[in-house]
Amino acid sequence: MLPARSSSEAHLYMDLHPCECGSVDFERGHRLEQLGNDIVAVYEGVCRQCGRIRRFTFLMAEDIPPPPPAFGGPEPSQIIDPGEFLDVAFRIAETTGVRLLNAPDSEQHTYRGAVAYALAAYEEVLKFIPPGQNAVPASAFTSEVGRTRYQSEPGNFRRDVLELSVKNARAVLADIDKAGRPPQNPQ
Repeated sequence: MLPARSSSEAHLYMDLHPCECGSVDFERGHRLEQLGNDIVAVYEGVCRQCGRIRRFTFLMAEDIPPPPPAFGGPEPSQIIDPGEFLDVAFRIAETTGVRLLNAPDSEQHTYRGAVAYALAAYEEVLKFIPPGQNAVPASAFTSEVGRTRYQSEPGNFRRDVLELSVKNARAVLADIDKAGRPPQNPQ
């Protein structure tokens, strides 16, 4: 059973683990079950591409999860590694950044959710840095995607680089919020 800190983390895990056919798109029926003192979230459905039944079972954390788009509390994920989080953050930031550059101020608010999601992913990577250290250790990378990203771009897992990414994402959110505010009407 996969330990998940929130439903956001469970959904990202499912998105990162495609069906045998390569698709991540499936009808995600969801139910909660009591297993002793534990709450288990079961996601099950049919792959829209090949028709296989997909099923994921997550042991949910006892703590009340932070509101989305956050993936969990102060502890690092046990099911998604820092390279996967950084990969998600980079892909979203790159795609959304291009769209934001081409969007008029009046439409920038439509990208707020994506930027907030990328910010949450950057913040997750920082949780993998042990106290007193300045970078994510190589031992934290458990997935093929994560190890590949770490081997090709180890500098992106330094605390200072990650903190700058978080700072920049927060600045973009602030700009979106500023652009999305209706004009003040002096009275």
